Amino acid sequence: MTNAFPFSAIVGQEEMKQAMILTAIDPGIGGVLVFGDRGTGKSTAVRGLAALLPPIMAVAGCPVNSARAEDVPDWANLKDSGLIEKPTPVIDLPLGATEDRVVGALDIERALTQGEKAFEPGLLARANRGYLYIDEVNLLEDHLVDLLLDVAQSGENVVEREGLSIRHAARFVLVGSGNPEEGELRPQLLDRFGLSVEVTSPTDIDVRIEVVKRRDAFDRDRDRFGGAWHADDMALRGKIVTAREALAGVEASENMLRDCAELCVALGSDGLRGELTLLRAARALAAFDGAASVTRDHLRSVAASALRHRLRRDPLDEAGSTTRVARQVEEVLG
Repeated sequence: MTNAFPFSAIVGQEEMKQAMILTAIDPGIGGVLVFGDRGTGKSTAVRGLAALLPPIMAVAGCPVNSARAEDVPDWANLKDSGLIEKPTPVIDLPLGATEDRVVGALDIERALTQGEKAFEPGLLARANRGYLYIDEVNLLEDHLVDLLLDVAQSGENVVEREGLSIRHAARFVLVGSGNPEEGELRPQLLDRFGLSVEVTSPTDIDVRIEVVKRRDAFDRDRDRFGGAWHADDMALRGKIVTAREALAGVEASENMLRDCAELCVALGSDGLRGELTLLRAARALAAFDGAASVTRDHLRSVAASALRHRLRRDPLDEAGSTTRVARQVEEVLG
């Protein structure tokens, strides 16, 4: 059994769980930003989902989890390595991480002992084809934010330093969490997250009791608790795998595209990333539901997650971004 808390056992937080599932179906959505109170299951959900997902097939010994031998970087110096099964990577990026630790650097040990210039891969290499998780992402240092923006844009990590010229694939689902009371996120990085979710502590007494009961049972006997929820997790895994296979065939009519555009115009979101993310998220949800095409119900379900963090501030409107999105969804979609 995995040591992660079962994803299916998480109580409530439906929007957060839906956002995580959608990025598992279509990583191109662009990751998830989860803002809210401490102790609301943010990191639990990330690790639970990663443990739930089917393992990946990767070249044995490849530092960037390449799926094919021809994709292994030359600097890895691998020869005749076969494929092995690996868990979906989930890599934590600590706030205090140095730039070298994140992007990689010269392998000092080999340089000193063997006189060779060799590359020591960083966290971005390990996160390829998986998840890069940043807790308290709003406190991340600016120079690391700039690095992440470059990699998120290109899907490739490029290192030019100390006589090295290295590049490798770095495609991952970026998941950030934080408490908005501790500071805001830079707009440039905020825009790179496909979906954003606001989580709060439950106020219903029965819900809080159920959360405590499940966590206590997990802490007392992880194997037993995991076994009790294993069937639910495997059923959810099956739905995600099926949705991945069906995703390309899900249709979006001209009317749905018009709905996306009208909603984004009504909200005043900048650029076209809002429409594209809204459409991709709705299509992923349709695939998860087993639908052949995107409907207005799918758009309604993902609109807040896809658009709330893309709104301009309106000093004349004191309503929060979630309320503003809900209001326009009602007006545009009915």
